[in-house]
Amino acid sequence: MRTGVRRRSIGAQRALGRRGDDPAVVDASLVGLVERVTRRMRDADRVGRTVTLRLRFADFSRAARAHTLDQATAETGIVLAAAQALLEEARPEIAARGCTLVGVAVSNLAAADVVQLTLPFARRAPADLDGALDAVRQRFGGGALTPGGGCTHGEGLLVPVLPE
Repeated sequence: MRTGVRRRSIGAQRALGRRGDDPAVVDASLVGLVERVTRRMRDADRVGRTVTLRLRFADFSRAARAHTLDQATAETGIVLAAAQALLEEARPEIAARGCTLVGVAVSNLAAADVVQLTLPFARRAPADLDGALDAVRQRFGGGALTPGGGCTHGEGLLVPVLPE
């Protein structure tokens, strides 16, 4: 094993089992995976350019799709948008073959403080939302916040209605 070598990608995956036939389950899983990956990137002070979506189908075959961003980032919103676009391209194949696993990885990594700037040479500050979410999770634990897509709709979900 070599020491002093930084990892080449940061990723996560989730087995869906029979639930992979439901597009809402695949979407919610994707959101959770992207949040986990980008949080790990920010913790490691890394940014990346290439977003890869990995799928395993019901017949155990696999597929991977990738998109390279213009600028390296660890922002959840940007990585999620790229991953969702890749998932939309794969929807017909998922509908035809079923999906048993979804995974997301970000590669082409670099140190967050040594990012090659693009015109107009304005350094982008980390997203305030991502920083706030990371602070809440650090203080109260990883389960303190969950993606909105993971909520179930039904009688157990109450939303307060304020008077006008």
